Amino acid sequence: MKQIMSVLVENKAGVLSRTAGLFARRGFNIESLAVGETEDVTISRMTIVVNGDERTIEQVEKQLNKQIDVIKVKTLEVDTATRRELLLIKIYAQQQNRGEIIDICSIMNAKIVDMSHTTLTIEMCDRPERVALMMEMLAPYGVAEVARTGMVALQKGSEAIAVKR
Repeated sequence: MKQIMSVLVENKAGVLSRTAGLFARRGFNIESLAVGETEDVTISRMTIVVNGDERTIEQVEKQLNKQIDVIKVKTLEVDTATRRELLLIKIYAQQQNRGEIIDICSIMNAKIVDMSHTTLTIEMCDRPERVALMMEMLAPYGVAEVARTGMVALQKGSEAIAVKR
C-alpha cells in the first residue's frame, strides 16, 4: 500500500542523506522523494512516498521521530491530502500528428513549453494519477525524455503540520 509521509526537518547539510539512509537500512524502497524549503528557511519539508503496510509505516515514523534533525512527521492519507507532481515530457511530433498531441495537452490542461521540428516538450502539474494518464496517452507518439519531480503533498483543510513558533 502506497503511503505519503510529510516530514519537517532542519534545513542543513546531511539531513537528506541520514533520512534516506534510515529507509535503506530497513530495506524500504523510496518511490519518490521531494525536498524543499518551507516558509521558514531553517526548515525543509520532505514528501516521501513508500510502499508498506500500516505497521511498517508506523515503525518508520517512530524511527524518523528519533532522528535529531527531524522536527515533525505525519503520514498523510491519499484522500485527505492535496497531491501534485510536475511532469516534463519530450514527445516525438511529426507534422501529421502535432494536432493530436496539442488536443491531448488541451484536454489534460498541459502546456507545450518547447518545440522543435521533431519534438514537443510538454509541462503538466497535476495529481499523480493524471500525470500517469498523460504519459499513457502520449506514449504511442514516442517518448524522447521524461523528468518527473515526485509527489508533493499537504493535508487538506485547516489542519497543518507546520511548526508553531
